[in-house]
Amino acid sequence: MESSRAARRRARRSPRRPLTYTALAVVAVVGATAGGTVYVKARAHPAASAVSSAATPSVSSSSADTTQEAAVADPVVDLDVRLADAMRAVDVTGEQKVSAAVLDLETGDSAVHGDAAFDTASIVKVDILAALLLRHQEAGTRLSEREKAYATTMIENSDNASASALWDAIGRAAGLDAANETFGLTGTEGGDGALWGLTRTTAADQLTLLRQVFGDDSKLSEASRSYLRTLMGRIAADQRWGVSAAADGSGWALKNGWLPRSTTGLWDVNSIGRVTVAGHPYLVAVLSDGNTTQAQGISLVEAAAKAAVSVFTAEDVSAAADATSAAAR
Repeated sequence: MESSRAARRRARRSPRRPLTYTALAVVAVVGATAGGTVYVKARAHPAASAVSSAATPSVSSSSADTTQEAAVADPVVDLDVRLADAMRAVDVTGEQKVSAAVLDLETGDSAVHGDAAFDTASIVKVDILAALLLRHQEAGTRLSEREKAYATTMIENSDNASASALWDAIGRAAGLDAANETFGLTGTEGGDGALWGLTRTTAADQLTLLRQVFGDDSKLSEASRSYLRTLMGRIAADQRWGVSAAADGSGWALKNGWLPRSTTGLWDVNSIGRVTVAGHPYLVAVLSDGNTTQAQGISLVEAAAKAAVSVFTAEDVSAAADATSAAAR
């Protein structure tokens, strides 16, 4: 049975729109370290519009006013606009660029800010393993012990050599792109040759990928999803930053990517994963580039992750305030 909070959210939002998703990655480059005001629109119901257009002179002005008031009283929240507003509070300086996307796993509602493609750096490692698991499913086989060892170090420690081995195992970019077509990613393109970290993706595509891992409607089996989720929940201590900053406590599973570009001296810093806030799960993807240092990139990504989740959690605060005000009257 749907929870009261989920029902309230669904009643207050616009119908869910389909997402386009993509996978995130990390780059192996010589000399580089790769790791890895709320706007509410008042929208009249179609039925109300039909009544208004078909109205005859016999309809009183008071009836028309009542119809208009009913329409205005049923606001539809534009979540993308709300996210854009929240992102204005995120400090972006110099050449920094950032894109973020968030999905409420309970309701299926989502919001996306920015549609540009970014280098994935190491977040692509989640996509690589998902592609490998899909290949085994289709062949009716299991991961070998060596593949399991590579998968563990690739995700938990963001080991690049392990990523390269599994990149080769899936057929490099061609294999990744084929798997992503199955997963429903439409804006992700595998990196050239051995450069898996230079895979290009969008925040919306990353939500699609995350939904394959954490959602029920997935091309991956429950066993494959559970395997990936487990590894993403065991990230090495020094890599526990990024979208996890939006979680309360330890309710997170993630993969980060960071890469200093030799051509500009600036950093790509990305983070994707699932976070839990007040017992409620969200999928979050944040991509950035143009950071002068890794630390600056991490601060940007964490601020953006918090802003993304606030699109949904702020609604709970608003609802609580409304309830308190009503009780006082």
